[in-house]
Amino acid sequence: MDWKQVLFLSCLTAFVLLTVLEGGTTVAVSSQKAATGESSKESLKKRVFMKESDASNFFKKRGKRATKSRDELNAETRQMLAADEQRREYYEEQRNEFENFVEEERDEQDERSREQIEQWREYHYDGLYPPYLYNRHIV
Repeated sequence: MDWKQVLFLSCLTAFVLLTVLEGGTTVAVSSQKAATGESSKESLKKRVFMKESDASNFFKKRGKRATKSRDELNAETRQMLAADEQRREYYEEQRNEFENFVEEERDEQDERSREQIEQWREYHYDGLYPPYLYNRHIV
C-alpha cells in the first residue's frame, strides 16, 4: 500500500469513529438533559464569542503603529521610573559597600604602618633625644 492510502484510511476511520461516538452520546441523553445541554452550549458560545461590533472595536482600539493612550504612556513611564530607582538604589548600595571596604583596608594599612614606624623608633632610639621626627638620627 502507498503511504497516501494508509493516511487516507486512518483519517477515514477516525472520522467514522468520531461520528458514531458523538451520535451515540446524544441518543443516550434524556430529553430534559438535552435541553439543558443546548442552553449550556449557547451560554458557552456567548462567553467565548463576542458580538461583531465589540470585536471590531477591540481590534480598532490601537494598532501597532497607532499612538498610545495617555494611560499606557503613564503606566510605561511609571515602570521605567521604578526600574531606574531600583537600579540607582542597587548601585548606591554597591558603592557604599565598596567605600566601607576601602576605608577598612586603609585603616588596617595605616595601623600596620604606624606599628612599623613605632617599632623602628623604639629600635633606633638611643635615649639622648626626644623621639620627635625632626630629632631622629639618620641611619
